[in-house]
Amino acid sequence: MPEPILIERDDPAARFEPHRAYLRGLAYRMLASMAEAEDAVQDAYIRWHRIGTKARNAIENPRAWLAKATTRLCLDRLRSARAQRETYVGPWLPDPVIGPAIEPQAADPAELAQDLSVAFLLLLERLSPLERAAFLLHDVFEMSFQQVAEVLRRDPAACRQLATRARKHIEAGRPRFNAKAEDQARIAAAFLAAAGSGDPAQLARCLAEDAILVSDGGGKVRAALNPILGRDKITAFFIGVRRKLPYPAGTEFRPTTINGRPGFLVVRPDGRIDQTLSFEIQDGAIHRIYAVRNPDKLRALQVS
Repeated sequence: MPEPILIERDDPAARFEPHRAYLRGLAYRMLASMAEAEDAVQDAYIRWHRIGTKARNAIENPRAWLAKATTRLCLDRLRSARAQRETYVGPWLPDPVIGPAIEPQAADPAELAQDLSVAFLLLLERLSPLERAAFLLHDVFEMSFQQVAEVLRRDPAACRQLATRARKHIEAGRPRFNAKAEDQARIAAAFLAAAGSGDPAQLARCLAEDAILVSDGGGKVRAALNPILGRDKITAFFIGVRRKLPYPAGTEFRPTTINGRPGFLVVRPDGRIDQTLSFEIQDGAIHRIYAVRNPDKLRALQVS
């Protein structure tokens, strides 16, 4: 009796899942929105599923194919998102990414983030969609310009020019916040203690003279409609909020990592996240404070 022929069943989900984190990281950097990134990755999966078994089996490098599909989906979304942000109420900030999703000990740095800081993502916002894609694919995800060209449907020389222009913009505007992790955590904790004390002098000591506070409420909750510039104005703002709009008893300020930087989740007694606070720290002082209060950007965050 002849031996049965074993036919390997094609499982699109099993072949897709090992690449999901990588694709999510790419999509988030493209869009700076975790909800939009998840949607783009899911749409890439749908495309992967629809091409059929024969076409999938012919693909030698699934990750490259999926990255191409995800990037193109992100480019479509990015053009729409940029138009929407022109009418956004108040300052716009990227969706916060919390904790383990950006831990540096990840096995594949490209999957998580060589640089997910808010300052970096805001710089990416200044680039054209194609510049952003070329820069991220080549400089962060280490694709060759030949691979980038296939994704963007441009020739390699044009993609090199796109990435070069983007790199110049990034390097010219990138702030040099590189304090040690333990110093960042210590200064963030000192800021929280000072804000809770209501002592203006103690709070001011945590801030650089040219510090900036950016608060994103999206027009849906109370937030400063313009960035607050300078140590004195930021100090007055926090002291005023503490006096006029105090948090209810039982509110927790939970230390965490937000976009690779020290920060806090502000969790109300009912378990709802009221806002995230994250800091850019250098030379022993806070230079940037980013407060995300827009409930749409907080909805996906998990509180344990």
